[in-house]
Amino acid sequence: MAETSRTASVCAAAPTSLRERTRAAMRAEVSEVAFRLFAEQGFDNTTVEQIAAEAGLSRTTFFRYFGTKEEVVLGKMGEVGHEVAAVLAARPDGERPWDSLRRAFDVITRVDSEDPEQSLNLMRLLNDACALMTHQWEKTQGWQSVLVPEISRRLGGGSEPGNRLRAQALAASAIACLNAATDAWTTDDGTTSLSVLVDQAMGTLTELKEENVTGH
Repeated sequence: MAETSRTASVCAAAPTSLRERTRAAMRAEVSEVAFRLFAEQGFDNTTVEQIAAEAGLSRTTFFRYFGTKEEVVLGKMGEVGHEVAAVLAARPDGERPWDSLRRAFDVITRVDSEDPEQSLNLMRLLNDACALMTHQWEKTQGWQSVLVPEISRRLGGGSEPGNRLRAQALAASAIACLNAATDAWTTDDGTTSLSVLVDQAMGTLTELKEENVTGH
């Protein structure tokens, strides 16, 4: 029953009307154009007018799909957060929440393995634009709001304040590990795969916990 409920929730979030599907397709097309221009010219040197022209749109039409130039990039971050949450909800109930979070991040590390250059370009873009980095941090932290309810359920403590605190701590720690791994990945120009770096970062906290338990 729990699995059915989670699956229904994920399906309910998908576009259901032709208008929504058309809008999603157009946003994806504009994003592809924008990322190409960002990679060629830099974020600051790319204007909304240029993106619209390359996509065959007017400036006014561009703003029907994106409120700002920054939203082209940051909108994707929000989408990824929901994808991570969907994978987390689909993980086996008996799995440790920390392990489930790691596997949920496969949504991100898989993109690295499939198209590492595009992934690196995106993260370099975020690193190079300070204002965008601030919003990216806020967006990433916002993932907690969609991850915490599922983690809390897995911890089995109901709606008790202490249970939610534990869930928030786990989500925040996992996101911090992901951010640390991503920073190392971009600094090293993707020499080591993002998946390996996320394993190392999250594994560090696991090792620290085991050391405290054994008294070493």
